[in-house]
Amino acid sequence: MAKMQLGARVDEEVAELAKQRAADLGLSVGDYLARLVQDDASGLRARAVDAAARFLAEHQAVFDDAEHERQTPRGARAA
Repeated sequence: MAKMQLGARVDEEVAELAKQRAADLGLSVGDYLARLVQDDASGLRARAVDAAARFLAEHQAVFDDAEHERQTPRGARAA
């Protein structure tokens, strides 16, 4: 049966595992959970940066064309 732990329902087995892992690392359960959240946030940030880099690489020609259009004088395209 799950019990309330830090405001969330946590199975006793999961809570015990977290306590053991925290003890192995020399951390309190709260500090261990904070580290897990921080690691997860770092992973999300890394994936977001990778996705942005892939997007820019895949669409570089569009950006190059837009930059070229901005540098071309207005009268140069008039016929």
